Amino acid sequence: MRTALFRSVYRGRVRWALPHVLVEETRELAALYIPPGAVGRKPRKPFIEDPTQLRTLRWEHVDHVWTGSHALRLLEPGAAHGLYLFWAERDWAFQGWYVNLQAPFRRTAISFDGRDHALDVVVEPDGSWRWKDEDHLELAVAVGAFTPEEAAEIRAEGERVVAAWPFPTGWEGWRPDPGWSVPSLPQGWDEA
Repeated sequence: MRTALFRSVYRGRVRWALPHVLVEETRELAALYIPPGAVGRKPRKPFIEDPTQLRTLRWEHVDHVWTGSHALRLLEPGAAHGLYLFWAERDWAFQGWYVNLQAPFRRTAISFDGRDHALDVVVEPDGSWRWKDEDHLELAVAVGAFTPEEAAEIRAEGERVVAAWPFPTGWEGWRPDPGWSVPSLPQGWDEA
């Protein structure tokens, strides 16, 4: 089992980090699994409660325990999004897909680093979809984290993914190796 972090890095500072199991890594795809119980770090106050932190680059990290679901992140090099699959923690019932709009990731020795773009797309198992956190993107523009033009491109990326309709992904029946342990944060998790 190999651990890899998925981190959101903003202006050279790690905003949050979650340890994952590296399932697969090729030139075309990285697949990262986060099991329930994994402990990462995130800002004490969410962006929506304290948007000034993106201007000041000041936030205090606290532990964040992943609960409620198993998640698999599918990342394509150069893509401005990641596709996530979610299963219920207890019985592995499929819960749907999630399109995380983000900067294309940069691979480091211990992590996959990107920048979260605030807006996301939730796709239900029945194929219905909706935007998530439109108010977060509006607030990010208001505090100068994104320009209006960048916000329009972020939304356009979500629209492109929905139009391409990459669902199902082929990973819906995937399950982790039962011998894997819950990954933990490595030393240097906060060094961008």
